Amino acid sequence: MKKLLCIVFALLIFNCSNDDDLRPLEFTQDIDLTVFNSELSVVANLENGVAVLDITEQLGVEVFYGIEYGGGFIFHVDETDGTLMVATDYSTIGTKSWGDHFDLTNSALIGDGLANTQQIVDGNLNDNSNVANGFEFGSDDYVFKIVSDLEYRDHDDWFIPSSGSMKAIFDNVHTQDLGDFDETLFYWTSTKEGYNPYVMSFNGNFFGGNSFLGTCFDSNAVLIARKF
Repeated sequence: MKKLLCIVFALLIFNCSNDDDLRPLEFTQDIDLTVFNSELSVVANLENGVAVLDITEQLGVEVFYGIEYGGGFIFHVDETDGTLMVATDYSTIGTKSWGDHFDLTNSALIGDGLANTQQIVDGNLNDNSNVANGFEFGSDDYVFKIVSDLEYRDHDDWFIPSSGSMKAIFDNVHTQDLGDFDETLFYWTSTKEGYNPYVMSFNGNFFGGNSFLGTCFDSNAVLIARKF
């Protein structure tokens, strides 16, 4: 009788053990991690491969603003294709020069900072010492070259934001007391009107979150962005 009870007890343990082993396997097989999960954070959903537009459909676009992701703080979501834009302060390298002084008018639109940055780097390759009102900086230690060559936080596609992007960073992140942008500094934008670049201060009390025309002969702080 004692031997029979031992056999029954062993069978019960074996069956329970098998059930415990099978349940998690059966459960996980039914989960598609790329489907939005309301019990997870936005970042967790993104890291699981959930599409940005699937998240905005459930929660709206504003839920993204100020989240630290992809090397910076999200400040813009393209509601057509789900592209994200992030930005972060990079003023730890100190204030930097604009570079060569030459005539260029480019875009203020959100998302055009990458093209603007490349235009300015290309323009610096020319000899601008002999053009009207031109000036040759004579070094690669200028903000646009530094940022176009930058590898930072595991990314190498950084650029200087356009003036429109700077406004979006101020409105969507900084006014929510998020991000790492310094109100005591003046930042370059990549938007230029003729010989004058637009610069930006995040001190809303004095400048209202708007960029304004500066001069290429100043040195200003660095704010970097990427789009993905």
